[in-house]
Amino acid sequence: DKKSSLEMARGAISERVDYEMTRVVDNILDLNTKPTAKRKVTLTVEIEPDDMRQTLAVKVTAKSALAPTNPVSTSLFVTADENGEVAVVEMTPNVPGQLMFDGVEQDQPVQLNLVRTA
Repeated sequence: DKKSSLEMARGAISERVDYEMTRVVDNILDLNTKPTAKRKVTLTVEIEPDDMRQTLAVKVTAKSALAPTNPVSTSLFVTADENGEVAVVEMTPNVPGQLMFDGVEQDQPVQLNLVRTA
């Protein structure tokens, strides 16, 4: 009876490949990634023989290269606060205090926390 090398370690090698394939499929289905980006599963097999060339230590590593998430973009507006200090706020398509269609009042834009010293 001969078996595939992928069946060594009582099937643990093929199990690792299956695990990485699951990560790849999850990444493909993630709407935050580019759908046509290439993904990759790499299987590294290290074989180290002993001095007598009879015993071979085998280590297998499976890893995947996934697509990064799509960039998220926003716009900032530089202005001055009530004290004349530089203030940066995120530009949002809303008017603070205006009611949305569902009756919820729109929030004030978020001001960034600027730190001048580390």
